[in-house]
Amino acid sequence: MRRGIRVGVDVGAARVGVALSDPDGLIATPWASLPAQDDPVGALVDLVAHQEAIEVVVGLPRSLSGQEGPAAATARAFAADLRREVPAAVSVRVFDERLSTVQAHRALHASGRPGRRHREVVDQVAAVTILQTALEAERVSGQPAGESVGRRRPRHTRAAPDTGKRIEGDPG
Repeated sequence: MRRGIRVGVDVGAARVGVALSDPDGLIATPWASLPAQDDPVGALVDLVAHQEAIEVVVGLPRSLSGQEGPAAATARAFAADLRREVPAAVSVRVFDERLSTVQAHRALHASGRPGRRHREVVDQVAAVTILQTALEAERVSGQPAGESVGRRRPRHTRAAPDTGKRIEGDPG
């Protein structure tokens, strides 16, 4: 298992839940719920730098049948925005988060927290569930969990005149 802090993210319409792992990648703990309208990407970029995180795992909501809907498109767009802003050395991945919010509500209920107070922390607990599941998947497989979010590629390439190699960024 790779050593280093990971950041788990649950993207919601109102809030973005955030969790952190320990440097050994053994356990995920809640960190914060960020208001979605207050530049959560910027806050996460700062957190990644401050914690010297090696990876960000963004939950990818899918239906029980595995299909992706509007919430998945939002999570993918969020992950792509984050990918553009964090250093290249930091991996950004999307990871299937099916039922993470349901599990978070169940965990909060089991802890005795009143239902009306779940909203305050459910996104953090969902982020913990996403990150902990990703950590366990990496431990079992030996590979980072989920799907890597790549850097944006230039739209056009052309052949260099004398080498036949492609040059990025030129529609030529």
